[in-house]
Amino acid sequence: MSGRRILVTGATGYVGGRLAPRLVEAGHSVRVLARDPGRLRDAAWADDVEIVKGDLEVPDEVRRAVEGIDVVYHLVHAMGAGGDFAKAELLQAQHVAAAARQAGVQRIVYLSGLHPEGERLSKHLASRVAVGEALLGSGVPTIVLEAGIVIGSGSASFEMIRHLTEVLPYMPAPRWVRNFVQPIAVRDVLHYLVEAAAVSGDVHGTFDIGGPDVLRYGQVMNGYAVEAGLPQRPIAPLPVLTPWLASQWVNLVTPVPRAIAMPLIGSLLHDCVVEERRIDAIIPPPEGGLTGYRGAVRLAIARERSGDIESSWRSASAAGAPSDPLPSDPRWSGSTVFEDARERTTDASPEALWTVVEAIGGARGWYSVPLLWSLRGLADRIVGGVGLRRGRRDPDRLREGDTVDWWRVERIERGRMLRLRAEMKVPGRAWIEFSVEPVQLDSGEQGSHYRQRAIFLPSGLSGRLYWWSLVPAHQVIFEVMASRIVTVAKSGSR
Repeated sequence: MSGRRILVTGATGYVGGRLAPRLVEAGHSVRVLARDPGRLRDAAWADDVEIVKGDLEVPDEVRRAVEGIDVVYHLVHAMGAGGDFAKAELLQAQHVAAAARQAGVQRIVYLSGLHPEGERLSKHLASRVAVGEALLGSGVPTIVLEAGIVIGSGSASFEMIRHLTEVLPYMPAPRWVRNFVQPIAVRDVLHYLVEAAAVSGDVHGTFDIGGPDVLRYGQVMNGYAVEAGLPQRPIAPLPVLTPWLASQWVNLVTPVPRAIAMPLIGSLLHDCVVEERRIDAIIPPPEGGLTGYRGAVRLAIARERSGDIESSWRSASAAGAPSDPLPSDPRWSGSTVFEDARERTTDASPEALWTVVEAIGGARGWYSVPLLWSLRGLADRIVGGVGLRRGRRDPDRLREGDTVDWWRVERIERGRMLRLRAEMKVPGRAWIEFSVEPVQLDSGEQGSHYRQRAIFLPSGLSGRLYWWSLVPAHQVIFEVMASRIVTVAKSGSR
């Protein structure tokens, strides 16, 4: 059945960001719900869907979003979120369930996690089970797809496997990593999700989905090594390496922060394998069969190397990171504001200057004292922050919601202004803003005016002490940054 009216929640996330355009391609009319629609403004498929602003924790906004909808995809997860994420996830699911029932929605589809029956689950997996049960109890026919490790370019699982394998000559690991897992390629997850919209009748329940390979953790690591052309890594079992300690290790040697690593590792405490294949009678496997683990790794590596990453785990906000935008006039509202402002006028063209600004961060760095940036990034990782390893989605272009190391793009006016909001651990809220304006030079030629602002709104005494302690370093870092950006733009070098 084609031409259905579909609502996708979680479209700014890893799976939702890939599902929405595929539903459009399948002939459906797609609406996406987002707390911040600006994060979808630059998505390649934004003009093909209806984007509505709303918060799943506000019942009235959920009800408005499901009006006139046939199928609801609930793809919102709070992995890595701070606070009582399980309570928040359950509340959101209850609002979706109630609104779907009231609006006469014909089907709900939810992506959950593989888990064993009758065992005590990690908090992350237990929350997914609770959400699935809330949706199944909605009175609306519901399909809950339970998947294990999802392998694809930009997935948190793949990033963790990739960096651990590439960085370490051997992998210290707890004994519980001898448990079995059944990875699934993201393309196969999307196949089941897309086809679920066409399932008719009263199909209702949970269904396991997984790839064709059942592997131990060591085989997962070394499967990546083979496809990446690396020597296979010996696994060294350590009985004292708890999930908490393992997450600290992952936090230090991979871009995946501790808040996300913890639930991923927690899911390894159990055998997470497909126990039934009832899904085959409802949604047949993809034409040509399911993708094997090494095939999925091969595809992900190719995407990573080409820079063609459709969506990424980095899209998720860091746990505890502030999400409020920069106030239009924080001083007027009575806030204490610290600011470091630098300006330059250059004969570099506005286009050349903007090209350098938009490409900042990631592999190109920050044009200023790399050692100091690295030390600050390491300190952030030690305390559980995101550090500098998240990098960028694209080396040249940014869009709202993208990550740039420990920053997130809050606002971009291409060619004119870029504002980044800090997601590192700081006692306050911080932004850095770059602007480019064309000017006429004394010579009569056209040049550019460059402005750079670092803004900090401290929280209490600790925030003030933090800023004052960094003033000497800021004098060097921000001065060098402004000078180098203008110099690179002028030389035409990147």
